[in-house]
Amino acid sequence: MLYYLFRFLEQWNIPGSGMWSYISFRSLLALVLSLIISVWFGEIFIKWMRKHGGTETQRDRSIDPYGVEKKGVPTMGGVIIIVATVLPCLLFGRLRNIYMILMIVTTLWLGFIGFADDYIKLKITKDGLKPAYKLIGQAVLGLIVGLTLWLSPDAVIRENVSMQRSTANGQQTTEIVMHKSNPVKSTTTTIPFVKNNNLNYTDVFFSWLGEHRSAAGWIFFVLLTTFVVMAVSNGSNLNDGMDGMCAGNSAIICVALGILAYVSSHIGYAAYFNIMYIPQSEELVIFLSAFIGALIGFLWYNAYPAQIFMGDTGSLAIGGIIAVTAIIIHKELLIPVLCFVFFMESISVMLQVQTAKHGNKHGKKLRLFKRAPIHDAFRIKPGQLADDIHIILNWPRGCWLESKITTRFWIVTIGMATLAIITLKIR
Repeated sequence: MLYYLFRFLEQWNIPGSGMWSYISFRSLLALVLSLIISVWFGEIFIKWMRKHGGTETQRDRSIDPYGVEKKGVPTMGGVIIIVATVLPCLLFGRLRNIYMILMIVTTLWLGFIGFADDYIKLKITKDGLKPAYKLIGQAVLGLIVGLTLWLSPDAVIRENVSMQRSTANGQQTTEIVMHKSNPVKSTTTTIPFVKNNNLNYTDVFFSWLGEHRSAAGWIFFVLLTTFVVMAVSNGSNLNDGMDGMCAGNSAIICVALGILAYVSSHIGYAAYFNIMYIPQSEELVIFLSAFIGALIGFLWYNAYPAQIFMGDTGSLAIGGIIAVTAIIIHKELLIPVLCFVFFMESISVMLQVQTAKHGNKHGKKLRLFKRAPIHDAFRIKPGQLADDIHIILNWPRGCWLESKITTRFWIVTIGMATLAIITLKIR
């Protein structure tokens, strides 16, 4: 809203109004305001939740040895993150931008699904919303995002082309990168660690379909978008099991995504790094700045020992935001690197389930890890597991403090996020 007001005032040469055309200026404003909102509103929300009985019951000590310390801690803290993210975007963002619209819709949609799950857990049944309903909600969002990127005339890219230019004497050639002048609808994505790193789903998988190849490529893209949204959203949900864990990891991931979004939206940097140029995607930087500020402000209360938990209200929305951002800037193949911790959380659960099923068939109590998701394996105290359960990977032997587990997971995420950024040059 303020963006349009000051752009209007710029026509009258009002001093300072031109600053609102700079992404860096609006991004910093969004970050600072979201940080202030999350810290200020967080205290109010925590008091309100305690007053109205929106607190966590004591956790199962066989899973969480510190659960007794967390009795009476309010939940649904994702509301703080959502409010602190959306308000700065409404003030400083371009609300007619298709990417800003998609990000706000993603935040509110998955936030609502998570809120419904948390509310049911608090007021109705501890089981919460049925998993099938959550998966359907995530799938619908994925379809909306994929179809919007397919059908919207504003969601376009300008493809990068490498050219060899010879010097005047013809003895030396240099490689330059140009972007095609005409924006196009494309199912092209970026392959990390590959020099000519563009891959077009349509050309690679559906060239044999002739005149129907484009439609088939976009249908594949929509289905892939749906899968990515569901996978990352559930991965972040599984990662939300310790104080500060998910919020900290997500803030680190979003810093890397913000850098990738900025270079993708800047034609000069896109040419320098030899990546596709995505017009109008600079608004993602505004959104991510607000989101990072909201997460950092939330950590003020969520760091160990937590004064509030984010609940599914926050964790589902966080995963969706990360997934949709990566898809918009055509970096979805970087997600296993960038979201390595989320990826390992999901894989650990699937492997644990399959190992248990295999053991049951042979009359054994078999587990691959001490607990799953994988972060739970690090906080199991000796003697907490039954003697008749055989653990294949019985590591670590002892029990780590929750704050140490969280910090070490942050360090891993920092390393993987750094790797994701330097894939712009490592090819």
